[in-house]
Amino acid sequence: MGTQQLLLIVLGVIIVGIAVVVGINIFGTNAEQANKDAITQDCLRIAAAAQGFYRKPTMLGGGNNSFATITIEDCGMAADDGTPLTGSNVNAAYTVEGTATAFTVTGASATETGKSIAVTVDMTQPEADRITVDDTGW
Repeated sequence: MGTQQLLLIVLGVIIVGIAVVVGINIFGTNAEQANKDAITQDCLRIAAAAQGFYRKPTMLGGGNNSFATITIEDCGMAADDGTPLTGSNVNAAYTVEGTATAFTVTGASATETGKSIAVTVDMTQPEADRITVDDTGW
């Protein structure tokens, strides 16, 4: 009877060990997805603010139907070290660039090295196709 109890204890330890490893893997995957979702949300918020800048007249601090003079501060984020086109938060470092009719914000993940998300706004497109999200690096 002692051998049978020892076998059950060993089997229980193995099952608990496997469960712990699976739990750690699932947690890591969820953390990565949460970071991706947070960066995407930040990029979309910046893109929405950029569209407001685009439509606002110059005398009210806007672009007067152009993204050419846009800065990260125009999109509601503080600039990094006085650089007007870059900003960061706990999720990522963001870079904006604009032309007369197009705007792109790129968020490079702060926790996932080499991974980024880009959101592009093209005001020449119909409203349904105006915003594109590129997350191919994930």
